[in-house]
Amino acid sequence: MKLAFDLSFTHTEGGWSAPGSWVGAAYPDVRMFTELAIAAERGGIDMLFFGDGTGIPDTWESSMDAAVRHGVQWPRQDMSPFVAAMAQATSRIGFGLTYSSTYMHPFYVARLLNSLDHVTAGRIAFNVVASGRLADAANYGHDGLMDHDARYERMEEFVEVCRRLWDSVEPGAIVADRETGVFADPSKVHRVDHDGAHFRVAGPLPAVPSPQGRPVLVQAGASPRGIAASAAFADVVFGLGGHLPSQVSHRTRLDEALVAAGRAPEDVGILWAIQVVLGETEDEARAKKERMTGSLPPEAVGAYLSYNHGFDFSTLPARFALAEVAEAITAAQATQAGFLQRLIAQRGEDAEMERTEFFDEGWRFATGYDQTIAGTPATVADELEKQFAATGSRGGFMVCNPMSMPSSLLDVVHLLVPELRRRGAVASDYEGTTLRENLLGA
Repeated sequence: MKLAFDLSFTHTEGGWSAPGSWVGAAYPDVRMFTELAIAAERGGIDMLFFGDGTGIPDTWESSMDAAVRHGVQWPRQDMSPFVAAMAQATSRIGFGLTYSSTYMHPFYVARLLNSLDHVTAGRIAFNVVASGRLADAANYGHDGLMDHDARYERMEEFVEVCRRLWDSVEPGAIVADRETGVFADPSKVHRVDHDGAHFRVAGPLPAVPSPQGRPVLVQAGASPRGIAASAAFADVVFGLGGHLPSQVSHRTRLDEALVAAGRAPEDVGILWAIQVVLGETEDEARAKKERMTGSLPPEAVGAYLSYNHGFDFSTLPARFALAEVAEAITAAQATQAGFLQRLIAQRGEDAEMERTEFFDEGWRFATGYDQTIAGTPATVADELEKQFAATGSRGGFMVCNPMSMPSSLLDVVHLLVPELRRRGAVASDYEGTTLRENLLGA
């Protein structure tokens, strides 16, 4: 199995003050991230991952006050300069960066990631996202959300343009012949001349091919349209872990979509997002997990859920069926992924809930309490091996930090990884020098 670690929220949702958090340093001190990168590489983690959001959550009650007050999904920097710094302190670990195909332009992103792949010597992954958050939309001049399926159509064209740009300069194009004065071979540099539904790009990319040729492509859509997009281009998929029936269903649907797209299912793995709390004893791990209790007040939970779904949950009636909420979210062109998707999978669309119960469950989801595996390295490794086998033994896990940094990552590096190595469940060392070699074995 492959292991990635999610550093998207090192400080939000109360992480900045939790036990085990940094003392004497504050986000976004680049030294914090360099320290983590060195430790993660020493432990053999395949990739450090950075999700992104470009707006302050303001969907809840049409205000950003709750998010600012409690540090919900905010603040967040553009992590590309931080990755460049971390790369200089490491040599093997990969870095996943997130950019929105809904709002960004493919030429800019293709050029940026090509440059970062050079700076990191071939260790970049591009997490392509279709944005469904109102605060993000407003920062790019939009009054509302783009139609759900249209976001994925734009995403597929976005990736197509990026791939054509990355291929627009062939390997070996640079001749640099000092005797003849020829710098490059024009026959190996090609225009793109893309004219599609969403983008017009002439090309070529004014850059030389990067060490990997192109970044590793990652996608996380879980809706039918999102899975179709994953099947179209993803090298690796992110999936929501912690509920095995949903994981098995996701893997099955992805395999079917890959076959329909003419691709081999065994070539595309899923990294399941999980949270782990480790202790040298079961009692110690349980005590650590209980510290998560009460970390977010109700308005912070509401701000978190509303932002990540693109739907204002403060408008919920006193009692409702989950299907009614799903229909309202669909009508608003928002997303059902995450909390609501999990609730429906567990209880069914026709299940009814009280408003207070919905937010109680939302709190548990926001903190990751129910999805957190707590135990000794041996018991946690048992669970990971169980999930890995049940979902086809392709991919691995994206470990999220439910507690604080740097303690959460150091526990994984010093406690869990050695146990997985002892079992032969993870590689004893990096398989290559590029992320493509280490994460995909190619």
